[in-house]
Amino acid sequence: MTDDIRSALLQVRNLNVSYGEHRAVRELDFDVAQGETVALVGESGCGKSTTAMSLLRLLPRTARVGGTAHFEGADLLAMPEARLEEIRGRRIAMIFQEPMTSLNPVLSIGAQVGEALQIHLGLPARLARSRAIELLDRVRIPEPQRRVDDYPHQLSGGQRQRAMIAAAIACEPALLIADEPTTALDVTVQAEILQLLDSLRRDFDMGLLLITHDLGVVADWADRVVVMYGGEAVEQRGTTELFAGAQHAYSRGLLGAALHVDTERHYLQGRLPEIRVSTAASGETDFRLETPPLPDPTRRTKNAAGGVGRAAPAPALLSVEKLNTFYTTPEGPRHIVRDVSLTVAQGETVGLVGESGCGKTTLSRTIMRLIDSASGRIVLNGVDLAPLSRRELVPHRAQLQMVFQDPYSSLNPRHTVEQILQFALSVQGLVPVRERGRRIASIVDAVGLPATALDRHPYEFSGGQRQRIGIARALILRPAMLICDEPVSALDVSIQAQILNLLVDLKAEFNLSLLFISHDLAVVRYISDRVLVMSGGEIVESGSHDAIWSAPAHPYTRSLIASMPGRRRLRPADAEAA
Repeated sequence: MTDDIRSALLQVRNLNVSYGEHRAVRELDFDVAQGETVALVGESGCGKSTTAMSLLRLLPRTARVGGTAHFEGADLLAMPEARLEEIRGRRIAMIFQEPMTSLNPVLSIGAQVGEALQIHLGLPARLARSRAIELLDRVRIPEPQRRVDDYPHQLSGGQRQRAMIAAAIACEPALLIADEPTTALDVTVQAEILQLLDSLRRDFDMGLLLITHDLGVVADWADRVVVMYGGEAVEQRGTTELFAGAQHAYSRGLLGAALHVDTERHYLQGRLPEIRVSTAASGETDFRLETPPLPDPTRRTKNAAGGVGRAAPAPALLSVEKLNTFYTTPEGPRHIVRDVSLTVAQGETVGLVGESGCGKTTLSRTIMRLIDSASGRIVLNGVDLAPLSRRELVPHRAQLQMVFQDPYSSLNPRHTVEQILQFALSVQGLVPVRERGRRIASIVDAVGLPATALDRHPYEFSGGQRQRIGIARALILRPAMLICDEPVSALDVSIQAQILNLLVDLKAEFNLSLLFISHDLAVVRYISDRVLVMSGGEIVESGSHDAIWSAPAHPYTRSLIASMPGRRRLRPADAEAA
């Protein structure tokens, strides 16, 4: 055994992963030292998660894995399964990207956090439960003594992610693999979780392999960065050096396409740069950064926000007045949405930000009438939707559509794209059967999908492409308004730029109104005309997209802005230099 293998906590050499003829990871080399944070970044499908899963041999049996991955001197890829079972969860732990599919829906949160303590440390159930409460408190789940007995469906998305982090750190592992650990979290909790992971790294001299699409997170928390494209590492550098001057064209493209805390870009002034990739006849890949043009000014959207290229204020399309929503719990009713009032004008984009559990998604689902309100009005095009029966709502559904956060779980996996779009049209019955084929072809082209996509199923697409399908399904009825619930939170920066540009172009083409919900304040700043800040079920502040950042009035708004990632290294000058 060589000295460098002995000294590295994790040393990966010549890692190859393939599925049949498809090579997902190619000749990958990287190290993680004790106490070091190494970030893997790159676009969807580049091999980041496959790399992480291969280290713990969690890939399906159809995968062929080659190379070596020495951990504490022993090769993870060659050791017996029994030995690997002792390491998983004890010496190496993993935080998965999607907590709802990673947590067992029939076990309480406390049971799942305490499982590793019982299996690896031999703690009795009583002590494991007590330690689970301490861990839930450490990752800032409120009322941990009560929530320890909750099930995953009773927690918000961010709370589920925190519960999974608590389970991963239970045994104080030597190496923690975190696959998009803060994707579902708002900026304040994201900052707290990343600070927690960093303090654990320092306290226990733990190695951290951080997989993320958020370059602000990378800038703030990583010591070194591995940039991947097409299964290969195209650049590996110290974080400071990478952001000061990336060497590879793809790395420079990622930095140029990223939105971050100090970015003053706004969709009215210009589109986001997109990474274009082409392959020469020699097989060499070429990367370039291109910025799509603004749409024809004569087609520019009108709304109430005013601004460059805008006409007089438009009337309100949606008006929500003193809306209240309760959830029924074993402890009694919980007041989730409290006296919320808001308006969205024709052609306007209103951003809605706030921490996990503050009521953003509940508010959006109440507006959609997927959840019934306790009181208040939801006026769309002059009609109050709140008192209408399900049957009475049908003719109004087409005017108000939703793009969900997770397109994979919101698209029927058994249906092709054409069947998904046909179903949306048939339910409403607004388009004659003979016209549906043309309508489908038109909307698929509008969202940037090839015509061949119609015969394929959702699982055959990348995350960004699935989100385009979700947008196409929402737009095929030609609604007046879209509610977008975290539509780009799970996407890497290059795909995020494409989806945001797409939404802006579709907004101009169809004169759409948008209620855009996100925990990413940089994204909201770019795409919004006005911004609403929500906390504890209430709207605590509202203002123009610039005023909220330049002069935040509410302490909660100031805390959100102060928590945004990227404040250490990622600055406009860095992106411009890229």
